[in-house]
Amino acid sequence: MSLSSVRRPFMPASLPPGAEADASAAASAASAASVAAPPPADPATERSLRLEDGLTVAVMALLALITFANVLVRYFTNSSFAWTEEISVFLMIVLALVAGSAAVARDVHIRIEYFAEGGSPARRRRLALFGALAVAVLFGGIAVLSARVTWDDWRFGETSPGIGVPQWWYSIWLPVLSALITVRAIGLFRRQARRAAELESRP
Repeated sequence: MSLSSVRRPFMPASLPPGAEADASAAASAASAASVAAPPPADPATERSLRLEDGLTVAVMALLALITFANVLVRYFTNSSFAWTEEISVFLMIVLALVAGSAAVARDVHIRIEYFAEGGSPARRRRLALFGALAVAVLFGGIAVLSARVTWDDWRFGETSPGIGVPQWWYSIWLPVLSALITVRAIGLFRRQARRAAELESRP
């Protein structure tokens, strides 16, 4: 066998100057990004979020149907379903609260990136914990106060200004959905606290 037919083992080419430093910097950035990334919702939470996702789709479909019906009636009769405005406003509020609940559970709510993504990983974890706790306290307070408003609407027999239905038919959903957001925020806080403890226990 000739020497030319013998395969030489593969020898990796030497890295150009500065490549090792770039690779090290990229690895450090990836590690920092993984530390700062929001904790994923556990499978049980994702399954329970089907409630919010389903309600979001249903409310949006109902809003689209009401709007489409109003357009057709206005086009053919030069009038509209004025009574639907009250229902549309109510549905938009419900949509905002239901979608907000899902956003809190998935940790994708609005934040100022200059503060949320700045500083050390430990600082970002502490800020995320504070944010989840603040959301829980805020919507817990809204749930309690709005429950008192709903009780007053029911006790005094308040009716809606548009179609004259009992006002508590609308107002009762504010404490219910606020309590749901509070539960989601508490769950997010627990996941973040558990993840922070795991990261701090690493050598």
